[in-house]
Order: sequence, then structure tokens, then C-alpha cells
Amino acid sequence: MTVLAAGLALLGSLFFALGAALQQFEAASAVPATLRRLVRRPRWLLGGLAVAAGTALHVVALKYGPLTVVQPMGVASLLFALPCAAALRGRRPQPGELAAAAVIAIGLIGLVLVVPEHTGEPRLGTGGAVVLLAGAATAALALWAAALQAPPARRAGLLAMAAGVLYGATATLTRVLVDGDWEPWFLIAVPLPALIALALLQRAYAVGHFGVAFAALQVADPLTAVAFGALLLGEPLPTGAASTLTALAAGALTAAGTVALARTTPMSPT
Repeated sequence: MTVLAAGLALLGSLFFALGAALQQFEAASAVPATLRRLVRRPRWLLGGLAVAAGTALHVVALKYGPLTVVQPMGVASLLFALPCAAALRGRRPQPGELAAAAVIAIGLIGLVLVVPEHTGEPRLGTGGAVVLLAGAATAALALWAAALQAPPARRAGLLAMAAGVLYGATATLTRVLVDGDWEPWFLIAVPLPALIALALLQRAYAVGHFGVAFAALQVADPLTAVAFGALLLGEPLPTGAASTLTALAAGALTAAGTVALARTTPMSPT
């Protein structure tokens, strides 16, 4: 079953990466890159279906294998995304791009592996949900504001981080809806941050630095979910000197890889 889970997660990563590359290709050529304009583009919609398929495969993989196997396979989407994006533009990915992506992937694997798995039933009341949504909105707004005057590579990363924060909040709410106790209005609240995140992500893709945007999304989304899970759902964080040092080293690798990727990934033509 573990081999099946790893295979499903890896296939899911491929679908997710292909979908993201297709959507970035369309977003970079749409002026402005608004959802209203993008939903009229068949290739962008195809990318959305691929992302949905990748997400579904990842969820199914979690039913057949442990998180420690499935999550690292999910990180592989970054390594798949760069060749997919390069192929769509008729070029080969540069060795420096792939090396930086590999460093980020190693860092992300280290981060996801040191987070203990929580098996309890998550509980979130109205007050906690308000804190969750308000906190995510404030962080996303700050990142969006910082991106306005930033140079292109940093702008792409900041916008994608804003999207990742909102996706992380959505994931936390969704986890409560699936496995825990919740209030009826949560059903109405879930789509809003997800839609805003989708719009921000397309703006990030439109800037042109796909590798940076996708890497920032891959980092911000799970870390936000972990942070909200610890603060609001009582989920555990890494403890002990070894886990802390591993998390710090993994974080440093992820940051260094992202900076290197910003320097090596060429600007996508619009």
C-alpha cells in the first residue's frame, strides 16, 4: 500500500505541476491577468482541471500511505513544474534552475517531515474561524502591498506567498469541515479565501517568474496550514533539539534555493 500511495502522490505532483505551468503560460499572456479573462481560455481551464486532478490524487494517496511518504512526493511538483513550463515556451530548463529547485525540494521535505502528525479531531469555533480568516487576510494584504513596488522576481514571490497564505487558511478550514466540529457558516466562508488566492496567484504568474512564484506558493501554503493548525486547532509542532535544528536547516535551504531560483530563472515573455 505504501508503494501505491507514493505512486499516486507522485502522479498527483505531475498533474499539479502541469496544471500550474499551463495556467502560468496563459496568465503571462493575458493583459490584465484577471480571472474573468482567464476563464475564457481553454488551456487555462485545462490547467485548472489538472491541478484539481493532482489535488485529488494526493488526497487519495493519503488514504493508502502515511503522511511521511505522501508529503515528500508532493514536493516533487516543483521539480516537474520547471520542465513543464520550459517545454511550453520551447526551451530547456537551465541546470541552475533545476539545482535551485532541488535545494528547495530538499528543504521542504525536511520541513514537512519534522511536523508531527495530528490524529485528534480538530475543533474550531466561530471566534477561532474569525481569527483565522482575519489573520490570513491581514498577512495576504501586507504581502500584496509589499509586492506593488517590488522588482519582478520579488513581486512574483510576494504575490504567490499571499496566495499561499490564503490557501493555507482554506486548507485549515477544509480540514475542520472534513474531520472535525464546525459551524454552518464555515461552508460559505471557505470559497472566499480560495477565490482570492486564485486571483493573486494568477497575478503572480503574470509577472513572468514562474519558478519563483511556484516555489513561494509551495512554501507558504503548507507552513501557513501548520501555523494555523498549531495556533487554533492544537496540533503539535516539532519538539526537541534535533527536530528544531532540522527545521532551521530545512528552512535555510528553502530560502537559499528560492533566492537562487530567482537569479537563475529567466523572465517568461508576455
